[in-house]
Formats: sequence, C-alpha cells, structure tokens
Amino acid sequence: MGKLLERFLRYVKVDTQSLEDTGKSPSTPGQTVLAEMLADELRALGAERVRVTPYSVVFADIPPSPGCENAPKLGLIAHLDTSSAASGHDVKPRVVSYSGGVLELGAGRSIAPEEHTGKTLIVTDGTTLLGADDKAGIAEIVCCAEALLKGEVVHGPVRIAFTPDEEIGEGTRHFDLAGFGADYAYTADGGAAGKIETENFNAAAAVVRFRGVSVHPGDALGIMVNAQVLAMKFHGALPEKETPACTSGREGFFHLTGMTGTVGAAELKYILRDFDAGNLEKRKETLLAVADRMNAEYGAGTVEVALRDQYRNMREVLDRYPFLTDIAVRAAEKAGLKPSFELIRGGTDGAMLSLAGLPCPNLGTGGYNYHGECEYAVLEEMTSSVRMLTAIAEEFAHLPAK
Repeated sequence: MGKLLERFLRYVKVDTQSLEDTGKSPSTPGQTVLAEMLADELRALGAERVRVTPYSVVFADIPPSPGCENAPKLGLIAHLDTSSAASGHDVKPRVVSYSGGVLELGAGRSIAPEEHTGKTLIVTDGTTLLGADDKAGIAEIVCCAEALLKGEVVHGPVRIAFTPDEEIGEGTRHFDLAGFGADYAYTADGGAAGKIETENFNAAAAVVRFRGVSVHPGDALGIMVNAQVLAMKFHGALPEKETPACTSGREGFFHLTGMTGTVGAAELKYILRDFDAGNLEKRKETLLAVADRMNAEYGAGTVEVALRDQYRNMREVLDRYPFLTDIAVRAAEKAGLKPSFELIRGGTDGAMLSLAGLPCPNLGTGGYNYHGECEYAVLEEMTSSVRMLTAIAEEFAHLPAK
C-alpha cells in the first residue's frame, strides 16, 4: 500500500480543477502539470511509447508477456481533472486510522462513515475537495502498470490513457482512438471498490434566453416586461419533483445549473438527464413546449431554447459485450471484493468511448462523497482496486485474438 498511498498523496496536491468556458484544451494549466508528471513516472517504470499530446492526453503502452502478443489489447483509462464544485487549490490530505464515530475534518465539516470502521481513510481538511475523483483511479492504474511491467502476472498488451476535462464533458474531445489502439477498455472512475457500471444517463444541455423590455420603473405601466420574471415563470412551469434532489435510481431530471439576468435579458442553463433515450427527448420537448406557450403570450422571440446533446447511455453498446462484465466480476472476486452493479447517474469518458467504438465499462476506485469538502478515499479499497485491475489484465491474456 506504500507506493499507492505515496502516489495518491502526491497527485492530489496538484490543482487540476477543470473550468468551463475558458476556450482552452485542457481548460486549466494544472492538468498539463500532472500529465507531464505522470508521463515521466511511466517512462521511469519502463512503459513504452509514452507521450503527452498537445491537449495533455497521456498515452502509454505496456508490452505483453512473452507468448501473449496476440491477446486483445486492454485499455485502462482515468481522468486528470477534478470538479470545480469545491476548491481544489492547496489540497491538504490527511491519513486517518478510522475507529468509528464522527470524524472532524475541519472548517466545521465532519463525516461518520461507520461502514469503514477499522479502515485507513484519506480525508480533506474540510476546505477543499480531495481529488479522489479521479486521482484514485490514476494512482491505481499506475500501480497496476508497475506490477505488469515487473512481470507479476502474465498479461497481454495493455494501453494506458489519462484524459483532461472529463468533469466538463470534454474528456474524449481530443482522444486519439486509433493511436490508443485498445480493443476494449475500462475506466477507473469512482465509487466503491468492486463496483461495475455498464449504464449511464443519456444527457443533454439547454440554454434558455429571455428577452424583456426595460424602461424606467416610474413609467413602466403597460410597457415593462421583466426578463427575470419570465425566467422564473419558465422554471416554475417545469415538473417540480423532477429535479436531482427529488429523484433516484432510473428516474431522470431537469437540473437548473446557472442563472443570470437583468430586466432586459435573462438566461437559464439546464442539464437534462434520463436513462431512457425516448424520455430524454420528451424532456427536450417539455422545454420547447413551455417556450412556445410563453411566446404565444408575450410575443414571438421572447423565449429561445438552445439544446445540445452531450452523451448517451453506454448500455446500448455494452449489452453486446457481456464478457467484459464477466471478466470484471471474476477479477473483483480474485481481488477479494464483492462485485456490485450500479447505474451511473452521470457520465464518464467510458460512455463517450463506448459510443465511439471502444467498449468501456466503468470500475469503482474506493472513493466517496465526490465533488465536495467531505470527500474521502479508503486505502484498503484502493489497494483491492489495483489487484482487480491486475486481475483483469491477467484475464485478457487468456482471451482469443480479436
């Protein structure tokens, strides 16, 4: 566990929060810093064809064991960036032997993860996120690479990739799929160790703009149309209970993520999510129908809705490759983990890659409470995740050539 912990603590101290609307790729310079650090580390371990692209995607190859050259090429993928939902600057991780009860983090924050009593936790000081999403995945893949390069198990060809800007939906924007060269892959991106995920939301984004009429309030009678009030009316017309705070499991939602406005102009930003593609289309239609009603009342062009598809449910691809799930189950059991299956109420690089032609389930890494100051990771689960990744590589060595 020593090298795994040392790597993880080193990685989380690099500020790699991604940011929307910077117009850059990667969106923040810290991601390039970590990319170069990882490339140097992989070279030192003996990985081949290690390179960092101009967009800070890290690629590396692990050569196969003798006699396994024709096995299918396995890809292992994690992302460099962390969420902007909480600060990622000056992360101060703390390693705790957790004996149960309330664990004070600092800054008035605490956790009480009784299910992890007796385990080693890596926590924050309560002022930042930790960055286990997804630096736990990165650390585990690097440790797996080290084990493979040392010949600890027989394995086929392995391809490694670390991507930037996953948290803002840009993780595969500059991903060289052909250059990566994997036949199948797994992302290591969050949740309890042993968790196997093959289904995620279908996703779209919406920007709704409102045109008002501004005039001095003393002369406003019959003239003023307050765009901010229009925005509130629009939002109030959406299903009240179909929000993230009121849904779970397979239930989808409308999520208001941003709002700006003046009397003359206002804007609302939404993300739309649903596991069923048809239901996602209905959510888009709901926004357009509300806009149509308001335009009929206030005049054409008062409300404009711009919709953009983001990603799709990877289940439509992965259902055709059940052996990837079977391998993950066997590998989890070899690692001493109890396999579990969950829906991803979000998205991963694996969803994008699956739809692009690289089947790619997601695996848990031993991290919890992501995107906030109460985030933590369980070292024992991270260690088991390394064993699981290594076992997957061993399983792939025995598959027939693709």
